[in-house]
Amino acid sequence: MSNHQPQSAGAGPSSASMNVQHGQGPPPASQSMSQQNLNQIVIEYLVKKGYNRTEQMLRLESSRLDREGRPIQERVEDTGTEKYATAYKLLDNWIKQNLSIYKNELLRLSWPIFVYSYLELVSNGYSQDAFYFLKEYGPTFKNHHSDELQQFETVTLPQHVIDNPTARLYRGTKYRLPLNNHVYYTLLTFLETNAKAGGTVIIYLLQTYCEIRETTRGPIDQYSFEAIINQARGADEEPDLEEGIPGAFTGVTNKDIMDNNAVLKLGMMAMDPELAQDVRAELEDEDLKHPPELGKPSLVEEFDRTIKREDTPDAPSKNEIPMPPSRARDVVMEVQKIKENRDRFKIEGRTGGVGPAVSVCMFTFHNTLDAITCIEFSDDTNLVAVGTEESYIRIWHLHGDPLPSIVKASASDQPTSSRRLIGHSAPVYSVSFSPSIAGPENADADTVSTAPRLLLSSSSDGTIRLWSLETWACLVVFKGHDGPVWNVRWGPFGHYFATCGRDKTVRVWAQDHISFLRLMVGHDTNVNQIAWHPNGAYVFSASDQADKTVRMWSFSTGDCVRVFSGHTEFISALECSPNGKILASADGAGSIILWDLAKGTMIKRCRGHGKGGIWSLSFSVESTVLVSGGADGTVRLWDIEVPADPYKNGEGEVIGAGGQTDATRITGAATSVQPNAASGTSGKKKGKETMITPDQISAFPTKKSPVYKAKFTRMNLVMAGGCYLP
Repeated sequence: MSNHQPQSAGAGPSSASMNVQHGQGPPPASQSMSQQNLNQIVIEYLVKKGYNRTEQMLRLESSRLDREGRPIQERVEDTGTEKYATAYKLLDNWIKQNLSIYKNELLRLSWPIFVYSYLELVSNGYSQDAFYFLKEYGPTFKNHHSDELQQFETVTLPQHVIDNPTARLYRGTKYRLPLNNHVYYTLLTFLETNAKAGGTVIIYLLQTYCEIRETTRGPIDQYSFEAIINQARGADEEPDLEEGIPGAFTGVTNKDIMDNNAVLKLGMMAMDPELAQDVRAELEDEDLKHPPELGKPSLVEEFDRTIKREDTPDAPSKNEIPMPPSRARDVVMEVQKIKENRDRFKIEGRTGGVGPAVSVCMFTFHNTLDAITCIEFSDDTNLVAVGTEESYIRIWHLHGDPLPSIVKASASDQPTSSRRLIGHSAPVYSVSFSPSIAGPENADADTVSTAPRLLLSSSSDGTIRLWSLETWACLVVFKGHDGPVWNVRWGPFGHYFATCGRDKTVRVWAQDHISFLRLMVGHDTNVNQIAWHPNGAYVFSASDQADKTVRMWSFSTGDCVRVFSGHTEFISALECSPNGKILASADGAGSIILWDLAKGTMIKRCRGHGKGGIWSLSFSVESTVLVSGGADGTVRLWDIEVPADPYKNGEGEVIGAGGQTDATRITGAATSVQPNAASGTSGKKKGKETMITPDQISAFPTKKSPVYKAKFTRMNLVMAGGCYLP
């Protein structure tokens, strides 16, 4: 078809005969026709093969030809030193407006283009322009490249570029940039299309100082999930995917992913309107049947106060955290929560550890042979579950009642107050009961049960198991972690749960999905502790060994919104306060740190436990008191408020490693336990002294039982559990 196109106009017969006469080949008309024919053939081929972008670029370039049929090379006017700022702004604006799936990969271009633009200005002797360039665009990289920026501030003369080690490193080695094929082609198309507006400058910098490697996938840094998995398996990363310059920082590190200033939604999630209406109706009936005592608010008044606290602008919406529709059980549970919230033992705020005492109910497990790895109490205070190194789970009824089952038992089966759950093939490191609450008094057979129905367990076999507490059988086996799963926790409303493991990841699951919904990657080492925010919008995780940081993750986006650094030993426990404003973390050195979530800063550090690890933390309902239990065999209560004068009584109470604290002591007077002179020992103190800060309210020592679990109930009673180890 294209071989029979007419000759193009403008070629006269005389010129044609002259060209033939002088033996100079075909006439210009034939040349023009041949060029058009060739373009048309190539375009038709590209269309047929589906190379749409290449076809568009060919049409664009062939539309601007000179008299000889060659593409016109557009020359960019040299605007002096302004061209670097113009080019950088062009690239930066384009990256910010790009699609989200490409943005993270394209953002890696900003730093090398900024660096080489600055060094070009300095090398060419434009020190003043380089200064303004650094001042205007440098703050963008302050969070990730503050050290390099401080170095570049001293590089102001061409000789400095040669002498400064950082500048010499960047100028002497090409910056490797692995880019996905599609991203790379999109970038080149944009730069060529905007050649006059600064695209030529960017192309020059990329060609001169960068080495772009086209890959089928994007760059993988040492903290990416794939790199973590490869390290765990001992596999080497592909060299073509390495980014940056050996010895230079690429901008990705564990402790500065964010600036800890992200806006958080720490308010309580509002109750579903239909559920709130049903709960209110039930409470009105309760108030009519059982009027409140004199001086006590009615249940409806207590409910209205609760709803008012939830109605805050900083609360997450139901759309961000979708939940299954409410059922009759949810109505009964919410009614019971209002009852317990009104009738609980109230612990008011206190200063300097002064206030009424809190009772602790301790459960001791005997003859365990040190095989128990974890202990968990159900929210209705009826059940306790333990995980063991023998890979099974044991559940007891705390009041000795038979454990019910919907499966018909044979005549030979006798009712029992304990059950054994078998299914894991390695030690069980964590168990978690689904949310529950004590049932109504004098409940009839038609009343919906509010007892826990499900139990989660995690094991060294790399799986998470979901158990039914009605059939006492495993329902689902969740797989996804690469290696042991150290911890599992139900979310505050059930349905969702979080896990963490040796593969340095945190995962969020739903009980109706076999695969995980969110994957949070950022910790450098094992992730051994997790906790939920009470509104269900955030998950906390803590890493041990070299990392020793606590991270706060957004459940809706999977992003890390806070990093808390301050522990010097492995972090052994995490808990968020019921008011959603404070996070408590404990470590193996016996320290507890309280964090302000909104500000991302440390509130204070509490000391008093001996070494070995604080294994459990729990807040009172009012978030005014914290209870802790640990390897030193004590349960301790802490005042959350910062003392007005924390050093009024000296540095704090000091005891010897072999001594016991006074369980009734409230003040923080500085004392020390001296060895008995009559025993014939020297006058030196035994062991290392342990400081007790003045915010400790009281300490409850056991005989020889490390405390695995300490938990405030909704009535503000403390339940604790441990194993007797003679």
